[in-house]
Amino acid sequence: MCRKDKSPFYAPYHLTPTMFLMIGVIVTGIFVCTLILDQNHTAMAQQQLLNGTSFQINNITFSHHTTSVNGIQLHYVIGGHGNPVVLLHGWPETWYEWHKVMPALAKNYTVIAPDLRGLGDSSKPLTGYDGNTTAEDIYQLLSQLGTHKIYLVGHDVGVLTAYSYAASHPNNVSKLVILDVPPLPPPGFEKCCWWFSFHQTRDIPEMLTAGKEREYLSWFYTHAYNPDAITQVDIDKYVASYSAPGGMRAGFEYYRAFPITLEQNIEHAKVKLPMPVLALGGQYSFGSAALTSMKSLATDVRGGIVPLSGHWIAEERPDFLIEELAKFFSK
Repeated sequence: MCRKDKSPFYAPYHLTPTMFLMIGVIVTGIFVCTLILDQNHTAMAQQQLLNGTSFQINNITFSHHTTSVNGIQLHYVIGGHGNPVVLLHGWPETWYEWHKVMPALAKNYTVIAPDLRGLGDSSKPLTGYDGNTTAEDIYQLLSQLGTHKIYLVGHDVGVLTAYSYAASHPNNVSKLVILDVPPLPPPGFEKCCWWFSFHQTRDIPEMLTAGKEREYLSWFYTHAYNPDAITQVDIDKYVASYSAPGGMRAGFEYYRAFPITLEQNIEHAKVKLPMPVLALGGQYSFGSAALTSMKSLATDVRGGIVPLSGHWIAEERPDFLIEELAKFFSK
């Protein structure tokens, strides 16, 4: 008997559109699972290598550690003695952003510099890059360390984590420092930077920067008043972190979480922060934007412009920042 179906496949093996869809879902699932396992194995190996390792910056000893918080592994560097100062880095950087200011601070304070979720040597989950979730990461870290009263400093995306932390745990923050980025930006602020919308686009940034991480990230590091402030050695460290499996994607996820973080910050803004706040902005970056924003979000705010600096304040003007932090913390 002749088959009416002219398909080259017999009925038991006929691939319907539904079956094609199912196969696509399965293949995608396998790819995602493989990617996650690859990221996790890489992160775990690096964490085991680093955990407990001591090193020196300008003859001051610091050490690497990792711990489980909020469902992830968080890497942090700690050193010094005294009241704790927590330093939250920005994108596209890691804890190493603070290496020029950490030795001076460690002479009088216990310095704690984490790698934010997804960045540096912290694990790289698919979700959780909004301000409230990353603040909870830091809260659980500090709770494990038995640290309940801190000086908190945030830069760039670290500002969003720092503000959320201070709003959620105001009794735990003695003083807050905001560097260059407004936690609650004015309308249209996102139009200042072409990469905001680019990074928020799903999948395309990862595809276009794959294998080109150094070329792409170097543009940001040299986009400064002092382009030599971040050296090639520094760039090597950052690029190595962001070139690791999932590193670029995790960085982009902070931008994709901006709308969620903005809604959270609008809610936080209903109650002004009670602790003293220092807000500084680079003269050749966002200027007074952080100071203006914080005046609407807190009751005791001071600050101004960091002269002869672009966005990378801790690296372009570490001398100025150290002096400002010392004065602010000692008052």
